[in-house]
Amino acid sequence: MLKGVDLAVYPGEILALLGPSGCGKTTLLRVIAGLESPDEGRVLLEGQDITPLPPERRGMGFVFQDYALFPHLTALGNVAFGLKGKDRLERARRALERVGMTLFQDRKPGELSGGQQQRVALARALAPGPRLVLLDEPFSSLDAGLRAATREEVRKLLKETGTTAILVTHDQEEALSFADRLGVMRGGRLLQVGTPEEVYLRPKTPFVAQFLGRTNLLLGEGKGRYAETCLGPVPLAEPAHGPLILSLRPEALRLIPPGEGPLGEVVAREFKGHDLTYRVRLLGTDREVQVQESPTAPYRVGDRVGIQVVGEGVALEAKAPVGTD
Repeated sequence: MLKGVDLAVYPGEILALLGPSGCGKTTLLRVIAGLESPDEGRVLLEGQDITPLPPERRGMGFVFQDYALFPHLTALGNVAFGLKGKDRLERARRALERVGMTLFQDRKPGELSGGQQQRVALARALAPGPRLVLLDEPFSSLDAGLRAATREEVRKLLKETGTTAILVTHDQEEALSFADRLGVMRGGRLLQVGTPEEVYLRPKTPFVAQFLGRTNLLLGEGKGRYAETCLGPVPLAEPAHGPLILSLRPEALRLIPPGEGPLGEVVAREFKGHDLTYRVRLLGTDREVQVQESPTAPYRVGDRVGIQVVGEGVALEAKAPVGTD
């Protein structure tokens, strides 16, 4: 169920709706598409109220999670399906050409890879020249390597054609890399909207901070441009005063030799190739923090280390206990 969602998408923009399963993002997409009717509110497209219009009259393209291609039709037949006019096949061929599928136009979906089916589905959505394209988890069925490459190609195509698009996803990396702006949803509500950089670096609630990547949530006392915390003074992105909850990303911390900064013990080490993430327990407490280091960092589980703050924290709006929003 959606609760008071108010959202605008600008011409030529790619907007991502991000959130956990059941948060309402797909429902919102279906309301925009006309596949579901809102109990209240309106859907406007270029200033026109399209709320009463059926899906086929809304001028939108839709790429489903499973692509929804007709198995008995060729790629060309799938793209041409629903097009009208004597030039429908030529328009379908041009759409396939734009997605690099001309050589496969006579193949049926069962003869195509997952990535190729995804391109055919996108070509079908773009062929009628829609005013808006809706993408419902379109990359989720692809393997990791193909997903990244296909995502980049689709974004490039949308930008080259000036197509306005809304992407629904639960993948944080996908939303951050694909969208011009993103909105984070939870429980049917839109919690925050902004550029990927804004939402990642300036989250408003603990939930947004944690959902868009790893973070340390710290209780502290705002003193203006800094806050007193269990890690000592932490610079703040914006001034704050009084009790607060602070979001401090792992990359805002560094491990240093013991004797400098708050002391901790390494309790876990996660090597990911391009970086290392440590979990460090502050000595004398049960409090743990996450620290992101370069892959060459020498520390091992059991090592005593110092912790240095090298970045800024963000004071969150919530006054609730750490771990809630």
